[in-house]
Amino acid sequence: MELFAARRMTRTVHVGDVRIGSSADVVVQSMITADTRNVDACVEEIRRLVEVGCELARVTVPNMASAEAVVEIKERTRRERINVPLVADIHHQGSAIAVETAKVVDKVRINPGLFVYRKPMLRTIEYSPAEVQAELDEIEKQLLPVISACKEHDTAMRVGVNHGSLSERLLVMYGDSPEGMVNSALEYLRICEAHDFRNIVVSLKASRVPIMLAANRLFARMADKEGLRYPLHLGVTEAGDGQYARVKSSIGIGTLLAEGIGDTIRVSLAEDPVNEIPVCYEILQSLGLRKTTVEYIACPSCGRTQFDLPTVLNEVRNATRHLVGLDIAVMGCIVNGPGEMADADYGYVGKGGTIALYRGREVVKQGIPQENGVQELVGLLKADGMWREPNERADNAGAIG
Repeated sequence: MELFAARRMTRTVHVGDVRIGSSADVVVQSMITADTRNVDACVEEIRRLVEVGCELARVTVPNMASAEAVVEIKERTRRERINVPLVADIHHQGSAIAVETAKVVDKVRINPGLFVYRKPMLRTIEYSPAEVQAELDEIEKQLLPVISACKEHDTAMRVGVNHGSLSERLLVMYGDSPEGMVNSALEYLRICEAHDFRNIVVSLKASRVPIMLAANRLFARMADKEGLRYPLHLGVTEAGDGQYARVKSSIGIGTLLAEGIGDTIRVSLAEDPVNEIPVCYEILQSLGLRKTTVEYIACPSCGRTQFDLPTVLNEVRNATRHLVGLDIAVMGCIVNGPGEMADADYGYVGKGGTIALYRGREVVKQGIPQENGVQELVGLLKADGMWREPNERADNAGAIG
């Protein structure tokens, strides 16, 4: 039985040596906050992101000076063996900047609402077909050099739509809506298709979860109907910081992933970008899409719990957290514990000051004094060939598959 919807089928996009699309695992990415012209700070921030598992790193490129700095950033990361594809975020009127940057980075991100910038006129009158076509012609004119550069240098592109920066024409035509976001992306995709360029990822981001969900669902339907099966980058933009930002991002990203929509994700926090990566992996692990940590199953405790469950859980976690790939349950009573932990690889169940150890649904040993429980669990793991010392690297350590 399928627990979630089948994953939306997309083409595979190559960003350096990373693949994005339905044939690959969901990719985790982030964006540095240092001024791009400060090469040392950028390289160090990228290094820190890679150390915690970031698989794509994005830098902002608002001007030509930043584009020149990206050349050195790319060279430094290569020389220092910081192995991560670089993505350049292009801003207002970015055709010339995007062309230069595409020669160096692995992917350029353009925002359709700002790429061909027109000063807002607060217009409410509908656009005539001729006016619409004139704007589309201008978009094509400015986009074509970027397409050519991306083709020549094997650089991917992200068509990144933001709810808060739709062009005035689309606001008049569709309102401030998911429909406007989707059509903004589709206009750019059709131009790229017409020029035989398809190494593209799409994003439709909003700071409000319902709009982000609606836009991505609508894009999946409309794009697939046209045969535009491009991978989707998911994120709730400007989510804020702290617990609420994490919950907000998890709901938006996780809901779509459970529906089979999404191929790369970023959790946008107003914090150190390093903090974004664990949240991404926890979202993926909770849905069974990646395996990067031990999965701990633990009851919330109740009057039947016969030991200090939070303390014991921490003891078990401290002893086994390096055994990536395992599911370990720590349950507080014999009444519901065995049934509720049945999906775990190993179980640790408290009963009147003693511990029972399980392998799956099988009781392996009972009556273990509570103070010896963790030691006995480690012994069972060793006997089953599942143990390795914390400083040993297993084949699946850090594997995300």
